[in-house]
Amino acid sequence: MIDQEIDIQTKNGVMNTFITHPEEDGPHPIILFLMDAPGKREELHDMARRLGSSGYYVMLPNLYYRRVREFEIQNVSREKMRGHMDSLSNAMVNEDVNELLGTADNDVAAKNGKVGCVGYCMSGPFAFAAAAAYPNRIAAAASFHGVRLYSDAADSPHLDADKIKGEMYFGFAETDEYAPQEMVAALEKHLAKTKVNSRVEWYPGTEHGFVFPLRAGKYHKASAERHWERLIGMFRRCL
Repeated sequence: MIDQEIDIQTKNGVMNTFITHPEEDGPHPIILFLMDAPGKREELHDMARRLGSSGYYVMLPNLYYRRVREFEIQNVSREKMRGHMDSLSNAMVNEDVNELLGTADNDVAAKNGKVGCVGYCMSGPFAFAAAAAYPNRIAAAASFHGVRLYSDAADSPHLDADKIKGEMYFGFAETDEYAPQEMVAALEKHLAKTKVNSRVEWYPGTEHGFVFPLRAGKYHKASAERHWERLIGMFRRCL
């Protein structure tokens, strides 16, 4: 695998981004890997590497770059983390997606054309919104224990679901105060009224954050492995 850290200049600052892809048999389809609230970190780098080793050019940006270049949850309060998280919007991340795709399109290791996207926790709605904002590029997008997927907010991503042309996957923990069953039920009902090729799936016996290997007390190995199966299977079908 080839790893690199690059700086992408945007109108809002410098977005530091981790990129990983196989050494051989390129160019590789692009996957946008959108971080959860604890931020861009080595645990996510390792997850990006696992995804990349299946044959993809994976980009993991620091979505907090407008406020901070490096973020370590163990060194700050949860209130500060929430401040960073709440500073973002679907529109802002869509702008970042445009910059990421523009950068990748100029790298010979990245394959032009269909793109995949995955978002975790706070980035679940970002992946959902990006699939609608870039329907001619994003052919497959996934959200795992995503929050704010269906809400009364004016920019709730479900409102643009009918613009999506690619495949969508939503994976939820059985017990998740941040993604309650009522939200999931409303989302599923809404999706049924659209023509979106989507799937909503529950992961029994899990809690919020079950995919992350270092999430003490939350990591659920069998379900995390199923998450990889679903994710990689979808990208292989669509990209």
